[in-house]
Amino acid sequence: MTAKKIAFGKRPTTNTLPEKADDWVETREAPEKEKMKRLTIDVPESLHRLIKAECAMRGTKIADELRELLLQKYGKS
Repeated sequence: MTAKKIAFGKRPTTNTLPEKADDWVETREAPEKEKMKRLTIDVPESLHRLIKAECAMRGTKIADELRELLLQKYGKS
C-alpha cells in the first residue's frame, strides 16, 4: 500500500495590517443597542399555534411581533 501525499498551503505569515486598517477599526462607532432581557410566558397551545401560523405567513418572528405589541401597550421608554 502506498502512502498518500498531501500538499499543504503556504505557512501563515505574521504580517500586521496596514496602519490605515487599524485606525479604521479603532475609530469606527458601533450602534448602541439597548441590553435585552428575556421574558418567559405560558400560553395555551391553541393560541401559540395561531400566533406561530400568523407569523409564518407574514415571514416574521414571534418575538418581534410580541415586542411590537408590548411597545404599543406600554410605550417606548
